[in-house]
Amino acid sequence: MRGPALTAFLVAALASCSGGAITPYNGTAGSASSVRHVSTTKIKHVIIVVQENRSFNNLFYGFPGAKTVKYGFDTSGNKIKLQPIPLEVHWDAEHDSRGFFAACNGTGSIPGTDCQMNGFNKEWSCVISCPPNPTYAYVPHSETTPLFAIAKQYVLADEMYASNFDASSFISHQYIIAGQAKSAVDYPWGDWGCPGGKGDNINMVDAQRNILSTYELACWNLTTLGDELDSAALPWAFYTSPVNSADGIWSAYQAIKHIYYGADWKKDVITPQKKFFADVSGGKLRAVSWITPTCANSDHSGCGSNTGPAWVASIVNAIGGSKYWDSTAIFIFWDDYGGWYDSEPPAYVDYDGLGIRVPLLIVSAYAKKGRVSHTHYEHGTILKFVEETFGLPAMAQSDSRADPPDDAFDFNKPPRKFEKIPSPLDIDYFLHQAPDLRPPDTE
Repeated sequence: MRGPALTAFLVAALASCSGGAITPYNGTAGSASSVRHVSTTKIKHVIIVVQENRSFNNLFYGFPGAKTVKYGFDTSGNKIKLQPIPLEVHWDAEHDSRGFFAACNGTGSIPGTDCQMNGFNKEWSCVISCPPNPTYAYVPHSETTPLFAIAKQYVLADEMYASNFDASSFISHQYIIAGQAKSAVDYPWGDWGCPGGKGDNINMVDAQRNILSTYELACWNLTTLGDELDSAALPWAFYTSPVNSADGIWSAYQAIKHIYYGADWKKDVITPQKKFFADVSGGKLRAVSWITPTCANSDHSGCGSNTGPAWVASIVNAIGGSKYWDSTAIFIFWDDYGGWYDSEPPAYVDYDGLGIRVPLLIVSAYAKKGRVSHTHYEHGTILKFVEETFGLPAMAQSDSRADPPDDAFDFNKPPRKFEKIPSPLDIDYFLHQAPDLRPPDTE
């Protein structure tokens, strides 16, 4: 269900809700961040890898020292053993505001608060040749071997939550470039962002998480991290997919009007994303880089592929084998939970957050070896690290309030020598991989 039909359903479902007076973000930037002086002398490059649609428990099930569970509960109180379901299945699970409210099954006066985390059986998911309780699952360890290898060498955060509750990739991607998405919810009815006319309309949400019947064109003049980097004369790049759509590029920056219609769109939004490897080997790595995958490499259920973990490993190995290893921090996270079961209830911090727990890996020559961080992180944590490293101001509530990842690093020690991440597919495979014009997510 999409567009007006979904809107009508949610408006009817939430019309009677009320709660605390938390005002949706109005677009005013926060105060300047403090600078982490030690890291700024050592970290010159930050890479943000944005993968798709996996809860922490689904992807890192059973990782030593991390908080995961072997079973969940449904709305009838039934105990359900989690089952292995591979990355390459051809069906998807619901990941939008309705799905979040269902999975959370909250008892608070505001939807999605005081979550019981037992409503995953109420999400829409597999409809043909389905296993029982399809969202109560984990990825087989045989497919996550490269990710486990990265976590054992560096830092895995098991308290990372989406800054937005609605579990849509569109909103999540706005949070990782701007720390907010105004008061928008779910996703545009057509292509992402500015060029698609009426199809780019998106619904808005109020302070009590009611989905409003009003909507806006998802083409905004928000302050983004790209803008702040431009102002500081620091180069940046957003590596992404060419896709078979009216616009042809899958990028969060497409919803930022002054970037989409400005010089940055041609200069700093780069396709295909495998050009990242050439920029690294050619000595052209920028201060901040975002990297999004193709559908095949995204980990998104329904894309029919299991190459995502190897894709992530190839990025780490490219940096590890380059001159940039001693000056780079890599943050790898999954943009929303994708409908998959997770046991940990998200905190209620404002009208738009938090969302369900997702994985985060932190890789650097200064990252603590084999650490499982239990610090409460969100999208804003990654933004705050960039802001503190380069002396940039906070942009919104999420990066203003977020805990920085200080416990993940030890800048007082010399850089660790890189050890190549074992992977079934190497960089050469991805350099020669056939084009994939499917958007990694349309929600």
